[in-house]
Amino acid sequence: MRQLIRNIAIFDGTGTAPVPGAVVVEGEAIAAVLHDEAAIAAVEADVVIDGQGATLMPGMVDAHTHLTWGSSVEKIYHQFILPPDELKVAAWRNARVLLDHGYTSLYSAGALGDQIEPELARAIEAGETPGPRLIPSTLERSPEGEEGVETGDVFNGRGPDAMRAFVAYCAEEGVKSLKLVISGEDALKPGSSADILYTDEEMLAAGEAAREAGLWIATHAYSPRAIALALEAGARILYHCSFADDAAVDAMAAKKDEIFYAPGPGVSVAALEASPPPHINMSSMKASAAERLELEKTLVPKLKARGVRILPGGDYGFPFNPHGRNARDLEHFVTYYGFTPAEALSAATMLGGQLMGQQVGHVKPGYLADLLLVDGDPTQDVRILQDANNIKMIMLGGQMHKSPAAQPVNA
Repeated sequence: MRQLIRNIAIFDGTGTAPVPGAVVVEGEAIAAVLHDEAAIAAVEADVVIDGQGATLMPGMVDAHTHLTWGSSVEKIYHQFILPPDELKVAAWRNARVLLDHGYTSLYSAGALGDQIEPELARAIEAGETPGPRLIPSTLERSPEGEEGVETGDVFNGRGPDAMRAFVAYCAEEGVKSLKLVISGEDALKPGSSADILYTDEEMLAAGEAAREAGLWIATHAYSPRAIALALEAGARILYHCSFADDAAVDAMAAKKDEIFYAPGPGVSVAALEASPPPHINMSSMKASAAERLELEKTLVPKLKARGVRILPGGDYGFPFNPHGRNARDLEHFVTYYGFTPAEALSAATMLGGQLMGQQVGHVKPGYLADLLLVDGDPTQDVRILQDANNIKMIMLGGQMHKSPAAQPVNA
């Protein structure tokens, strides 16, 4: 089927200003991007969509997704760990919620249950349930008895052989990216962010095994030593990195063509905003969030200036930071890190597509037709994307997840 989307301003994902034009979608991919009125008028299409002056842009990518962190704008869970059946229900729901809010691709940063995400990725691909493209993961692996993040688990014990066995397990299960918690987490265990939870030998073994198996590694890393371990192991994406020193910045910049970085401001800002009931003590989490945000105000612009690819994705899924509010990260990039709105949008689209390793995130011939039609110009105000009602159309691989409103036919 050939579809023509016309009367639109096109934000192509590169960060340049939107330009008037039209897009031709053939099957699941973009066939042409047109700017000449005569050429647009000559297009023969099965379906013509009049964008009525709205902005067409690539679907967004969340680079730090925890689908099994249950809470969403549709359902809040006041417990973090859910029974297995409910965990699956929540993950399936959260995938659909994120697609409803304009996220057409997700890179998992770890799960609270085993085998859930590979199963969900297969179900989405088969059309059995609505959801974005998904790079699935499994349980976050953090060493036994030392985890600062109380969401992890250990497979097969300690040592290099255990790491190789974990990677083999992930490959067999259908995981595409495994999550390694290298640093502790001050928000959950005060003073632990400087802890190093793996040996050099374990990290190198994991990196070697992952390369051989064709898997990627995502890492929770705060301190300079944790960042160094992640880089030495060949991590694809590093999360947080808030306490990076100049040497760590240099090391990340040296690998800027191989790595991605997602600071994750969403959970920090939400923690600071949260007003928990009296029996919930968030003081450690709030103190950690304030410290990290202050450090990242300097760190993120440094890394950006050095050409490191910096991506949105903010640990959504907590009751105070539910799925569906993910587009707030774009505003945080502007407010805290000094990005322009267009730069923040490019990070969430073109750069996110590069992380996914797929032809997504760019309005360009040959790329998959993962497209949003947005009422307004998000390159002027990224907050527009925080309201799903402003997203008039959501297309995933040429298929409508959300169709634009029916247009009147002139008699």
